[in-house]
Amino acid sequence: MDKEYGILQIDPYLQPYKADIELRMKNYEDTKRRLLTKHENLSSFANGHLYFGFQKQENGWYYREWAPNAQEISLIGDFNDWNRTSHKLKQVSAGIWEIFISGVDTLPHASKVKIEITANGQRFDRIPLYCKRVIQDPNTHNFDGLFWNPEHPFIWTDGAFDIQKTKPLLIYESHVGMSGIKEGITTFQEYTDFMLPRIKKLGYNTIQLMAIAEHPYYGSFGYQISNFYAVSSRFGSPEDLKLLIDTAHNMGIAVLLDLVHSHAAKNVLEGIGAFDGTEYQFFHNGSRGNHPAWGTKLFNYGKPEVIHFLLSNIKFWLEEYHFDGFRFDGVTSMLYHDHGLGEVFDGYQKYFSPNTDIEAIAYLQLAAELSKEVNPSCVLIAEDMSGMPGMCLPVSDGGIGFDYRLGMGMPDFWIKTLRDKRDEEWDLGQLWHELTQRRPKEKVIGYCESHDQALVGDKTIMFWLADKEMYWHMDNNSQSNIIDRAMSLHKIIRLITCTCTGEGYLNFMGNEFGHPEWIDFPREGNGWSYYHARRRWDLADDTNLRYHYLQDFDEAMLRFVKENDLLSKNTKLLLHDEENKILVYLKGECLFAFNFHPHKNYTAFIQMNKQVNYQLVFHSEWKEFGGLRGFDCSISMIPVSFRNKAQLKIPIISRTAAIYKVKAHN
Repeated sequence: MDKEYGILQIDPYLQPYKADIELRMKNYEDTKRRLLTKHENLSSFANGHLYFGFQKQENGWYYREWAPNAQEISLIGDFNDWNRTSHKLKQVSAGIWEIFISGVDTLPHASKVKIEITANGQRFDRIPLYCKRVIQDPNTHNFDGLFWNPEHPFIWTDGAFDIQKTKPLLIYESHVGMSGIKEGITTFQEYTDFMLPRIKKLGYNTIQLMAIAEHPYYGSFGYQISNFYAVSSRFGSPEDLKLLIDTAHNMGIAVLLDLVHSHAAKNVLEGIGAFDGTEYQFFHNGSRGNHPAWGTKLFNYGKPEVIHFLLSNIKFWLEEYHFDGFRFDGVTSMLYHDHGLGEVFDGYQKYFSPNTDIEAIAYLQLAAELSKEVNPSCVLIAEDMSGMPGMCLPVSDGGIGFDYRLGMGMPDFWIKTLRDKRDEEWDLGQLWHELTQRRPKEKVIGYCESHDQALVGDKTIMFWLADKEMYWHMDNNSQSNIIDRAMSLHKIIRLITCTCTGEGYLNFMGNEFGHPEWIDFPREGNGWSYYHARRRWDLADDTNLRYHYLQDFDEAMLRFVKENDLLSKNTKLLLHDEENKILVYLKGECLFAFNFHPHKNYTAFIQMNKQVNYQLVFHSEWKEFGGLRGFDCSISMIPVSFRNKAQLKIPIISRTAAIYKVKAHN
């Protein structure tokens, strides 16, 4: 009898696609069986980083490399004065080469190393695939691998930390290099000293680090990786990153890695493109191996050696650096042969054959399973804009095995609304749909905006709201209707998104205070300037400016969310008034009242099953949040003489949000 996967009961709309679910599950099971022919489990299989590269022995080092197309390989570097004939590797099995280097002082720490490969009648240099440190020469701009073996290994002090105790996930998306005020690249050490205390004070309990793996082009935001096992040398040493993570853990802050396994930089000299002289070592041959929009190379997820390389990379980051999990980038691109480009996923048929890449799905299932084997507490978040069913259901149920999906429809809704509609035209029905839509039993990380909306070519929410007025009228003494509107809407947009969109929440650094500058990395077009590749914390900390009110609101909002455990509570809509732009809903003991209308005040009457005493506990226009208007938001209960029912009378002022909580009995 065929196995009936749980996903079909969880989401009955998938019944017509039962054969597709079974096909992808069979492919996953067959792939796993092939991989584990000689291994007990995925964790014992995914040890490429413990076999390839430099592996210390009692009386020297083994160096191993995977290069199936090579005819000859030599290890070269400072240690042998770049002699291309003295240290030739021998082929020990199909595609695997090795050499033993005897003597404890033969390989000095931080010395430069490369390999010379002979293939296709040519000789060329490459950086070792499993190199843990890669640096760029400031004069030639060429990249070199380093042999990394510090005399004193890093000592971890975070043994008691467990991300599962970090609930709900309140994620501060961060790019270390642009996290400082200075016009330059901020280091891991500077982030540790300055940003971690700031993040702790703001109330975020998780950081999501971008651009960690080595990438040649700084402006790629770290999404075009060349060296998958090397920490970006721009920000400091591997030990500096370990100290950042260890410090964060000791502050009660979890650390997620923005993992990029969806594609790779096409670079050859400093990357894995054509590493052994072929484009098909890691990637698909021909056009299938090239992303049509990103200009990058696409992995062949059906190849066991590629799966081995990538799964080992996951285990490496979890064990070597104590990351608490991953945000998998570009999942939509992996899931579909057309990479989801220009596709509107408006029907279940869009998620299945012939467009679905079941090899990529199997890889994601294996990645999820391996991650949990290595660290059962780790958290996996999928960046999938398509809404693939089962993304966050267990593999045993026919799912893909992630914990959360990013709520990517919400930022799109906010930007389109702010760009295309007058305030009076906002569609609150569509807003509520975007806020509350879920795949059955799948968890979501909600957000209003991420780094995507902060880049040049787009705008943050605050930029859409205030535009150039931010440069002239954000001081406390300025009078500006535009700024008043921007301040009010910025707060209530964040509050309703945070409390309704998911079981976790994400914010990109600086957006909490309405950062006035877009992100533009150094490039020829801006004179290689770092002016827009930084964060202006001085603006948020200046009490003469109104930015600090937005920051204070964000901090208070997160504190309220945590204290009342709001993101674990169900959401119940009590009132939707499209004409007056009103939304009222319940979460646990908290009642939320929103008025999005630009000028109409409103009094809501809500039928209740019993008389309950509510008190105002949070308001978006309180003085400490830059509120400019006096208001009376006292709520009253009107008894109704029928079956003990009652009616709440709630005054809701235009462009405000109020939270009421059941009053505790003395």
